[in-house]
Amino acid sequence: MVKILIKKKIKNFNKVINVDGDKSISIRSLLIASQSYGVCKIKNLPKSEDILSTINGLKKLGIKIFFKKKTCFIHGNGLNGFKYKKNIIIDAGNSGTFARLLLGLLVRTPYEVKIIGDRSLSKRDFQRIIDPLNQFGAKFVSSNNKKLPLKILGSNYLRPINYFEKKGSAQCKSSVIFAALNTPGKTIINAKKSRNHTELFLKYLNLPLKVVSKKKIDLIEVFGEKQFKSFEYIVPGDISSSAFFIVLTLLAKNSRLKIKNVNINPSRTGFIKIINKMGAKVKFINKKNICGEQLADICVKSQKNFKPIHCPIELNSNAIDEFLIIFLLASKASGISYFRKLEELNKKESPRLKIVSKILKQMGVKIKADDCSIKIFGNPELTIKKKIFIKNYHKDHRIFMTSVIAALCLGGEWVIEDMESYKSSFPSFINILRKIGYIF
Repeated sequence: MVKILIKKKIKNFNKVINVDGDKSISIRSLLIASQSYGVCKIKNLPKSEDILSTINGLKKLGIKIFFKKKTCFIHGNGLNGFKYKKNIIIDAGNSGTFARLLLGLLVRTPYEVKIIGDRSLSKRDFQRIIDPLNQFGAKFVSSNNKKLPLKILGSNYLRPINYFEKKGSAQCKSSVIFAALNTPGKTIINAKKSRNHTELFLKYLNLPLKVVSKKKIDLIEVFGEKQFKSFEYIVPGDISSSAFFIVLTLLAKNSRLKIKNVNINPSRTGFIKIINKMGAKVKFINKKNICGEQLADICVKSQKNFKPIHCPIELNSNAIDEFLIIFLLASKASGISYFRKLEELNKKESPRLKIVSKILKQMGVKIKADDCSIKIFGNPELTIKKKIFIKNYHKDHRIFMTSVIAALCLGGEWVIEDMESYKSSFPSFINILRKIGYIF
């Protein structure tokens, strides 16, 4: 077990950085490329553990993939072009996105395909994927209460479905969209609003997908069995990864930061909206549209005063991966912040709400929390002068990175276990901190 020791705060800085490519979009780009005809070229694909799990899984299904310099080449065989063999086992590692979305593409497999994952992923809910894919005609076997490991057996007699996605889960919605691509006829999805990267990607490729945006839901129609050609794609910078450095800059002293070419898709900027409501002054400059996604450079500088927030629940789904770092900012606000209906946080790589509550208490932050909400009693003068131990957090990459940022901003002596966990999503995290000026 590799530990990291942090004994001093970060010094002031004024830097320009790039973060790794967006993980969610990267996985989608590989999966969609595998369904095209021809050779796709994808740039700015991060070589994180989740992405490598995706690549290795697709290779087991007969997809040729290789890197040349900074470009990833994927040889697609068309819709339902996987080369199935008996007894295929695909290890999704820690990636719920890969495991859930891949199942949508396996609805025609003539042999059982077994999906496994690491200890953390094996505790996560897959019933939300199994139920709609059953309606298409796929069959599942799981000895772990509809969790991993599980087996999927496809069908040659798929039927389109009407699906109501009520959780605001982009993974569920995308898995159904992928299944619909391989199904004759029109599949209709009424989806609670969530990340829309899959829809934007398919629109960029001019695939037969129609989206009508309403106040609380998106009505999506997918017309199946339409083959498409190979494409080129540039993965934008990940706003979830940027969040750590934005809060680091806000809480550091006399510092400025520009993060270049970050995805500012409105379905992903709930984090920015929340912290700006708390008084942060984060700006987007040099806005542009690349491959259907909105990008910008993000500019931020240090601040001293932050307001508490009664967080609007309609922003939850657009900031679900950033709440841990938002809680850190709330701990320095001048008042009580309240966050509600966050039960999805406990269905991530770890029971995040429970674990971060324990960490905040260890830091000396007063909180009141239950399974789906948390009140944080902020203290603008919060500093730490004791030893903090972070362990037993299921190797959750976001808990590790939030703990590092807290240590660099608030002081104290921090011992954080499972240092390698950040590599599952953000392999450049430590190197960027070194570029900013912190020496580990």
